[in-house]
Amino acid sequence: MTDVAVVGVGMIPFGKHPQKTLVDMGSEAAYLAIKDAGLSPRQMEIGFFANAFAGRVFGDFTIGQNVFWKIGINRIPVVNVENACTSGSSAFFLAYNAVAAGQVEIAIAVGAEKMRVPEMGLLNSGQNEVDTQLGLVAPASFAMRAMRYIYEYDAKPEQLAQVSVKNRRHSSLNNLSGFRDLVSIEDVLAAPMIVDPLTRLMCCPNADGAAAVVLVSPAIARRLGRSVGVNTALLFSGSYENPQDQICWETDYRACRTAYERAGIGPEDLDVVECHDAFTICEILHYEAMGLCPIGEGAQFAADGETEIGGRIPVNTSGGLIGRGHPPGATGIAQVCEIVTQLRQEAGQRQVNGAKTGLAHCMGGDKEGDTKSCTIAIFSV
Repeated sequence: MTDVAVVGVGMIPFGKHPQKTLVDMGSEAAYLAIKDAGLSPRQMEIGFFANAFAGRVFGDFTIGQNVFWKIGINRIPVVNVENACTSGSSAFFLAYNAVAAGQVEIAIAVGAEKMRVPEMGLLNSGQNEVDTQLGLVAPASFAMRAMRYIYEYDAKPEQLAQVSVKNRRHSSLNNLSGFRDLVSIEDVLAAPMIVDPLTRLMCCPNADGAAAVVLVSPAIARRLGRSVGVNTALLFSGSYENPQDQICWETDYRACRTAYERAGIGPEDLDVVECHDAFTICEILHYEAMGLCPIGEGAQFAADGETEIGGRIPVNTSGGLIGRGHPPGATGIAQVCEIVTQLRQEAGQRQVNGAKTGLAHCMGGDKEGDTKSCTIAIFSV
């Protein structure tokens, strides 16, 4: 049996929540996760709250204490976490380690973000970063990777577009997803160009949202039942050693390899995957880093339908960032919620038949051609 199990998940629908504050959203997701676990707020022993942009947009800090107190949780350690797009999965990593180390028997990780606000402006990798000052905002960075991949492997824009088509199809089956309209390859290619070759429909949309998970020790899991084991949860940062390969994040490959070693499995053992698809090229490159297909074949892998529900290895059955929407503080935890839902066989129309092992993958931040953070968690029943 694993040292840690997930016994509760909770999410609010991603999209627009103009009448809800960040604290409203986070506390609602936390309450849903605790209720799903069959526990009470007073039983939580440590809490981790993830958010990436509230400090910049609203001037708010130490938000986690407010989120937890709104549902009656106080007098426990509370840690506020910021790690770009992996903020949520980094909070999950910390909660996992607190339980695995025996410091507590019950931990909760919550992520929330408000992105659909006029004050947000253009997202970048940090106003003080030299790369950002030179114009390397996120869409430009990933467009460069896409162009290099097309050049190296003769990939086609239609193959990149298929990732959006697939993820929006999966999203249409998820009532918690913010963007549920189906799109065609023609729609994706005809959408406004953001940075060549990435059109608007090849980029993830911003969203408001919140998600939460409750993690427990084996003893608590046995008592509660309906648990999903966490085989491993890992967090990595980049090497930043130039020159960097524009179509291969060394950190991505290192993280995936280490996670498989820790979990004692290989990519062939996976039944379902949630991965970071901030742009369509991201998902394709992550296929290859995760070993789902050979290097250079990711675009064709997507075009062949191998990552569809019903395909060889379904990826982003939730709709991913492209279909579900991307509130960075919540995204990594939302990925965990989807994997747990799949392994419980509770995903409804998007259920992967017989899913027993799943992987959640997220990346965040650019620095010198590498990523600032990469998280991997593997789950099984």
